Amino acid sequence: MENYLLFIIVSIFLILLPGPDMALATRNTLLYGRFVGLSTITGTSTALLIHTIAAALGLSALLVQSTLLFSLFKYIGALYLAYIGIRTLLSLKKQTATQMNGRSMFSKKYLSKKAGYFQGFLTNLTNPKVVVFFLTFLPQFIRPSNHSIAPFFVLGITHIIINLILFSAYVLLIGTFSQWMQKPIVQWIIQSVTGLILIGFGIHLALWAIR
Repeated sequence: MENYLLFIIVSIFLILLPGPDMALATRNTLLYGRFVGLSTITGTSTALLIHTIAAALGLSALLVQSTLLFSLFKYIGALYLAYIGIRTLLSLKKQTATQMNGRSMFSKKYLSKKAGYFQGFLTNLTNPKVVVFFLTFLPQFIRPSNHSIAPFFVLGITHIIINLILFSAYVLLIGTFSQWMQKPIVQWIIQSVTGLILIGFGIHLALWAIR
């Protein structure tokens, strides 16, 4: 491996860039609590481990080289993001109708930690940008003469650990605002914005192509 410290620094900046994983973690934390938020990023980390293994074994390269498979993978990821976003907006519509019928809005918010985990897992696993990231980013820090898969695992696991630490800190931080977030107008804004963002990420992913 080369420039391991540089790899860590660059990874930190890349992880902090807004994306579907952060949007989903934000949504689940603010709407369902920090434990669901932590479960969500645990699912994300599990998916990153699978991406690491796939990149190390050359499976990701085969996926990228196949136009059909890559397109199918891309559209599955885009549809899943759009699905979560649409569900968020539909849930908001039902809650608004509930309020109009005289009942408390957002009174029964619930999402299991298991459901949060699989949302994080599937959102990351079906994102082809993550596949391309591991194929193009990790090799830059591996000597060309090194044909071992060990450096892939070292760099991939390092990235996962950094991702888990930063996202956990982020979830715990925004979880401190949970009481303020319980206000109906704040809940309405959160669900509206995150729903639209997730749909936007889905559309962007569907239109995205490797240059």
